[in-house]
Amino acid sequence: MKSLRILAVLILLAGGAAGALYYFAVRPFAGFQDETFVEIPRGASTRSIAGMLAKAGVIEDSKVFLLMRALRPSTKLQAGEYRFVGPASTLDVYDRIARGDVFYFELAIPEGLNMFDIASVVEKMGLMSPSEFLTAARDPSLIRDLDKTAPTLEGYLFPDTYRVTRHTSAAELCRILTHRFRSEWKRLGASVDPHQTVTLASLIEKEAAVPADRPLVSAVFHNRLKIGMKLDCDPTTVYAALLQGRYRGTIYQSDLASTSPYNTYQHPGLPPGPIANPGIASLKAALNPAAADYLYFVASPDRSGRHVFSKDLASHEVAVTRYRRGASK
Repeated sequence: MKSLRILAVLILLAGGAAGALYYFAVRPFAGFQDETFVEIPRGASTRSIAGMLAKAGVIEDSKVFLLMRALRPSTKLQAGEYRFVGPASTLDVYDRIARGDVFYFELAIPEGLNMFDIASVVEKMGLMSPSEFLTAARDPSLIRDLDKTAPTLEGYLFPDTYRVTRHTSAAELCRILTHRFRSEWKRLGASVDPHQTVTLASLIEKEAAVPADRPLVSAVFHNRLKIGMKLDCDPTTVYAALLQGRYRGTIYQSDLASTSPYNTYQHPGLPPGPIANPGIASLKAALNPAAADYLYFVASPDRSGRHVFSKDLASHEVAVTRYRRGASK
């Protein structure tokens, strides 16, 4: 009988311990306000991870975290920065770290953004100041082996969606974006000069709102370049004004008259460098223009985003008149 009583006591104690473990492991807890971040370095021990989590108020008791580790010894706890925004159980926290559910910003860079646009995006996300990013983007050293005459990294900050952390520096971000460009350029297998191709692709990207127009816009620019005709590309005047810090949201006569080498209304040929960051479709269009002898284009009056292309000035002037009538309605 005595042995039965001892066994019963042990069962009760074990049950109480299990109940306590369940209580502390599953009960949601938050000893912080708003949100908190915990960065787990590579090689951190379970004990140090538990201590960091407890100190940040993410878990109530580090011992419970350690006990869970003892129950699941094969689990790999992954390094990285974790964001906690509300009460969570120790079990949930443990599982998140085991999954490697680290905190990232999703940085979306659409085709056609220039470095000033990207600087604004990273500022709004709270990643870094515009000046930090622009300082890094104005240093062409990351791309000089491909483009020896690149004035900046403009054109090589490849548009896509990237995962970045709160600690990603401007230099690191530029390295990530230019590395992606390198991969895409290699995939294209182009044997031509990247500088001219990327510069032309940036003009195409800014002018062609509809994918089907890209090869046609490319044909117009190629044809003009062949005969030494000025490109008269509006986005280049905008970029020139941006570089000079005087862009006012629309194109003025003074912008068209600017002597900036980027202003293709004043200077024949391509501008000194890209005016935006083109995507793969515009790069392909720059490399493969349509087989057309167009020299002019203007926006379609139907507001579809398409353009009307013309071979001669007389036809172009008719298209311009139709556009203006349509735009005034």
